[in-house]
Amino acid sequence: MKALKFILAGVLFGIIMTKSEAISWFRIQEMFRFQSFHMYGIIGTAVTLGIIAVFLIKKLKLKSSEGQQITFQHKEKTFYRYIIGGTIFGLGWALTGACPGPMFVNVGYGYLAMLIVIIGALAGTYIYGIIKDKLPH
Repeated sequence: MKALKFILAGVLFGIIMTKSEAISWFRIQEMFRFQSFHMYGIIGTAVTLGIIAVFLIKKLKLKSSEGQQITFQHKEKTFYRYIIGGTIFGLGWALTGACPGPMFVNVGYGYLAMLIVIIGALAGTYIYGIIKDKLPH
């Protein structure tokens, strides 16, 4: 029964991504060519809602579903790690036409070729986990 809320959240996420056309390769191509505001509006809305949610979590001292206090850890403010990581993420997004959320929505929508992209993303994440201690963070 506990998994049902996660399944419903995933289905709702998929519907929203589909209806907003955020899974459309054409919309993503328009964004990277600076031809349309559509995707920037979606991303801007998500960032704004995220800022509001974090503010409310901190202000109201909300707890997780397990009853534990939600805390946010400070991250190192190094420049290169974000530039290099963001560039790799952006290149993957531009080449595949999907970021992590829409990859799964596209598979659910019937675009099974996205399974190759998901396998590549998982392999890249796994390789990073293996070599991260050797990288100059």
